[in-house]
Amino acid sequence: MKILVVEDNESVCSMLEMFFLKEKYIGTFVHNGQEGFEIFKKEKWNLIIVDWMLPGMDGVTLCRKIREISTTPIIMLTAKDSESDQVLGLEMGADDYVTKPFSPLTLMARIKAVTRRYQQETEHIEETHFLTSEYFKISKDTREVFFKGHLMANLTPKEFDLLYYLVKNPRQVFTREQLLDRVWGYQFYGDERTVDVHIKRLRHKIGTSSMPFIHTVWGVGYKFDETAVESE
Repeated sequence: MKILVVEDNESVCSMLEMFFLKEKYIGTFVHNGQEGFEIFKKEKWNLIIVDWMLPGMDGVTLCRKIREISTTPIIMLTAKDSESDQVLGLEMGADDYVTKPFSPLTLMARIKAVTRRYQQETEHIEETHFLTSEYFKISKDTREVFFKGHLMANLTPKEFDLLYYLVKNPRQVFTREQLLDRVWGYQFYGDERTVDVHIKRLRHKIGTSSMPFIHTVWGVGYKFDETAVESE
């Protein structure tokens, strides 16, 4: 597996290089955001690991520019642990984030989970079909979402995955752990706040106060329901 790491901390790079050798990953390490983007465009990668704070081009901008031209999985490394910072990284297209300081074993688990999910999606090519409901029409193959007949162009890759899974299983209640496992592809290493952030963003983009579509089942988790009204 080829991994591009854009990280300006040489000690972090040395640590990752050691673990990559153990896992037989091929790692390329770049210390500048702009240089990282240029190298990314020249080769095909299985995964990109991007630090938030970078010279030349910050990690958030780099993530956004990569996502404009590619669906390659991205994991963001960040010393910022506030919810607003995490939201920003996820909105720019990151598939996951790891907060510094981090355990290398945890990062390796995240790498395996993110790449496994991506491979499952790309290796099983299906005939073009639409998942339809009363208000939504979704194509998994073209990754397009039509809401009331209008194309939605503002969903991030992970928001699409989450919405598709919920619409595919209407009125079924899922815990945060289940959504991490079935949408993100891992069960024990994910931060439950990742689910909450994506649910919040999806509600803002597709729902209203009278018709939220994604409902909170207090003490349990979330469900998709086009007929129910959010309970207090």
